[in-house]
Amino acid sequence: MTELIVVAGPPGAGKSTVAAVLADGFDTSALVAGDAFFAFIRQGYVMPWLDEAAQQNDVVLAAAAAATGQLVSGGYPVVYDGVIGTWTLPAFLAATGLGQLHYAVLLPSAQCCETRVQSRVGHGFSDLAATRQVHRMFAEAQIPARHLITDEAADPAGVAAQIRARMADGTLVYRLED
Repeated sequence: MTELIVVAGPPGAGKSTVAAVLADGFDTSALVAGDAFFAFIRQGYVMPWLDEAAQQNDVVLAAAAAATGQLVSGGYPVVYDGVIGTWTLPAFLAATGLGQLHYAVLLPSAQCCETRVQSRVGHGFSDLAATRQVHRMFAEAQIPARHLITDEAADPAGVAAQIRARMADGTLVYRLED
């Protein structure tokens, strides 16, 4: 079966950079930027970290997951880059139509994430309060250690290598019954 690798975490965790390195490591692959699906909303957009965004987030997550599942079913290894917490992971996997995925959560310190968000150039997201809030959500989610990568080093290739090794030994596998 073709692979789906979800690289999750708060803003500034390094998801996009690591996900690109992972996707580039396959002969054929697709890289799905989960945040891009939020840009489809033209009117009535609600910042995703706000409580009133719940319905919007459910719809966008399902759309992103369905598209991702189609790419995997079509034979592409897919790396999904997005804010997929354990609180949305079951719905995401169900909407892909797949039986399992590999789930890696990048969770450096809150300070590291804030510093990275502050230093971004040409990136649309710069909200430090939201960065802290989303980091806190991941930190408090009691994510099983086998899915966590807390490395703060700015070495995306090294983090990607950790993810590949954990994929190979089955550590990152997530199924709905997990």
